[in-house]
Amino acid sequence: MLLGKHVNKFYLKYGVFFLLGILALIVVDYYQLLIPEYIGNIIDALNNEPNAPLNITVLEDVVPVIIDLLWIALLIVVGRFAWRIFIFGTSRRIDYDLRNKMFAHAEKLSQSYYGKKKTGGLMALFTNDLNAIRMAFGPGMLMIFDVLILGTLAFYKMYQLDPFITYMAAIPLFLIAVLATFVSKITRQKFKERQKAFEDLSDFTQENFYGISVIKAFVNEVREIRAFAKVNKYNQDKNEAFIKISTILHVSVELFINVVRVIMLGLGALLVMNTIGANAEFTVGNLSTYIGYFGSLIWPMMAIGRLINMRAQAKASLDRISEFLDEPIEIRDDREALEDVKEINGKITFNNLSFAYPETDELVLKNINLTIEKGQTVGIIGRTGSGKTTMVDLLLRLYNLRTNELLLDDHDIMKLPIKTIRDSIGYVPQDNFIFTDYIKNNISFADDEVDIDLVTEMAKYSDVHENIIDFPSQYDTMVGERGVTLSGGQKQRISIARALLKKPNILIMDDSFSAVDTKTEESVIGNLRKLRKGQTTIIIAHRVSTIKEADQIVYLENGEVYAKGTHEELIKSCKLYHDLVLRQQLESELEGEE
Repeated sequence: MLLGKHVNKFYLKYGVFFLLGILALIVVDYYQLLIPEYIGNIIDALNNEPNAPLNITVLEDVVPVIIDLLWIALLIVVGRFAWRIFIFGTSRRIDYDLRNKMFAHAEKLSQSYYGKKKTGGLMALFTNDLNAIRMAFGPGMLMIFDVLILGTLAFYKMYQLDPFITYMAAIPLFLIAVLATFVSKITRQKFKERQKAFEDLSDFTQENFYGISVIKAFVNEVREIRAFAKVNKYNQDKNEAFIKISTILHVSVELFINVVRVIMLGLGALLVMNTIGANAEFTVGNLSTYIGYFGSLIWPMMAIGRLINMRAQAKASLDRISEFLDEPIEIRDDREALEDVKEINGKITFNNLSFAYPETDELVLKNINLTIEKGQTVGIIGRTGSGKTTMVDLLLRLYNLRTNELLLDDHDIMKLPIKTIRDSIGYVPQDNFIFTDYIKNNISFADDEVDIDLVTEMAKYSDVHENIIDFPSQYDTMVGERGVTLSGGQKQRISIARALLKKPNILIMDDSFSAVDTKTEESVIGNLRKLRKGQTTIIIAHRVSTIKEADQIVYLENGEVYAKGTHEELIKSCKLYHDLVLRQQLESELEGEE
């Protein structure tokens, strides 16, 4: 049985189903062992043995025996159907529950965790590793009890027929147990290595698929094929190493089974000839029954090897999944969270805020002091790497901060419920992530139900409506993975529409106009001024044209607030901002001449 703190509860939760499955298995195993007895008795009766329990002389004597065998066969069929439903069906339920638990946990993990882990490795947990655990609870559970029940019953009946042969047959079984204990440790380690190789292969493949356009543009297909062959060869080697160990175990079990078979046939033949044994006569029918019992015992003996192999895989997978589920949830509500605060109105205060990403000491933001009043539109500009995106990530409570460094409506963000914070904020991320779904569902992501009128209205505000209705299916257009069928500008404007539909008190737009032309940018910004009057809007930009009408502009340099003020004020007081304006004006003029 597979034990661990994340799976133990399933034995209690689904214990009734497992018990019903085990009871069905006991019935099947018991009646399955009656068949060799019937066959042996028939053989003795046909041979006219004096001690035969049956007296078969005419056809009428055979019919009742055949009817009994048919009833037994029917009972076995029903029983096998039952244990498959109860045991295998329960393993699927466990797979479902554990996958849901893993996904729910994954949704709560911090950004820093996903910065350390690759997607391929995480997907391996949800596929191969979960499948190994499901097999342990399904076929694994069946094998355990089949080995115990069918093996014990068959061995007991063999012992009743002749103890001596049974003792001789037990010696190879003992050797199997010793071999299994030794091999299982090696098997578990080889399985872990195989899973890690699969992770690396998945990561490499996924990255290449996402970056296929770059690979083609740089004509690097051949180099990537060679690199893939190397990763694939490593995966092959680890799989072969695992299969070799598994094969050694499987072949060894089969070897011992054949040894037992030879021992039984030899000693059984001698007993039939009355050359061994001081007890009652050992007939041909007894030998046939004995071999039938052994035939029933072959599966449990074979199952021992498979069970060891399966359990080793499941234990290795459970270790990996447990490591994932034990990953601490870093971003959580404070125990003294202000539950009475149900909404953030829009005032934001950075109070001497300094921040370094987890596991680093280098400050990304330094001594930020800034107040954004409710209803203001604030532009944030600065060089690449100056900390603009980090500022808004902190507003979304993606990282932990010290007390009173960041205030929302004069409340410490660390004391506010995370759901309240994020419900009050609309976010247009820098990467403009689009889901593989209909356009209307991407825009209405914040709502459980799609209001097509509201979706259309927000699309118009973001100036993407005309593009959408040009598609054959319009708002019912299915976009490709990560919005691959959309242009960069379309993805940005759909992301803006998605954030606007949420009607948030705080709207954050992180470089949301980089892929659109100036005319479209002006149109969307004009719509935003009308729609978001009296609500807080933060716009991160690289182009001055995007934020020049903002109530306040913040210029960041090396993680510090270098200057702040209106567009006109900064032109006069901030040389870096003034130079940026001139440079962008010159670029715009040069583009116009072209």
